[in-house]
Amino acid sequence: MRFAFKTSPQNTTWADMLAVWQAADEIDVFESGWTFDHFYPIFSDPTGPCLEGWVTLTALAQATRRLRVGVMVTGVHYRHPAVLANMASALDIISGGRLELGIGAGWNEEESGAYGIELGSIRERFDRFEEACQVLTGLLSQESTTFHGRYYQLTDARNEPKGPQQPHPPICIGGSGEKRTLPLTARYADHWNFVGGTPAEFAHKRDVLAARCADIGRDPAEITLSAHVRMEADLDCAKAVEDALALGAEGLDLAIVYLPTPHNPAVVEQLAQAIRDVG
Repeated sequence: MRFAFKTSPQNTTWADMLAVWQAADEIDVFESGWTFDHFYPIFSDPTGPCLEGWVTLTALAQATRRLRVGVMVTGVHYRHPAVLANMASALDIISGGRLELGIGAGWNEEESGAYGIELGSIRERFDRFEEACQVLTGLLSQESTTFHGRYYQLTDARNEPKGPQQPHPPICIGGSGEKRTLPLTARYADHWNFVGGTPAEFAHKRDVLAARCADIGRDPAEITLSAHVRMEADLDCAKAVEDALALGAEGLDLAIVYLPTPHNPAVVEQLAQAIRDVG
């Protein structure tokens, strides 16, 4: 099992986030670093500060040399997928082929409503998401893309230059819904993120994903399995590693430790030592 970390760009400062990422870039136990894609803080005071995820990630990619980088995950309703494809290609180039493209159907009603960005019903969100997956994979891998859907229409659309990772940067789909999310993950994703829960819950969703892969003749081993592991405010690194290992016993490939604010580079040093202590 491998390890990564996540710093949500909410209730923090740029300087503190940058310090964490630059420290982690020097620690080889961390494979990747992640931000999120929200405009309001989540699960906290929504009037607090929140840096935009993709701009922040681009700056973090420039400030690091080794870490793979990603947004966990981008709600596709925030940006037209043709725009997102161009953003992804540009960041893949800027980072030297280190981008992980995290996408999801979107869920935050508060910020969507405040900005007048249509979120829609659950069915509409996933219908739109499925179309977005097709648009993204087309623009990231084909010379031109024509697509006529309910939500998106493209005619001989181009996206140049493409990034160094071909046919496209690894696509990570986040979520655990058995009706739509996991079947779409089986079809389009290289990486699935389990938002969080018990090892038993993870194992069940893992098995559902494997079954959806079997439905379309895909080997589930082609899909990286990751999960958020939350570190609480007490900064108990040993407990975070223990929780990760319990998921690892059920087949988890990548534990993404969600670091609390305020962000402090000393925490990634302590977490890395806790990981080394268990071998």
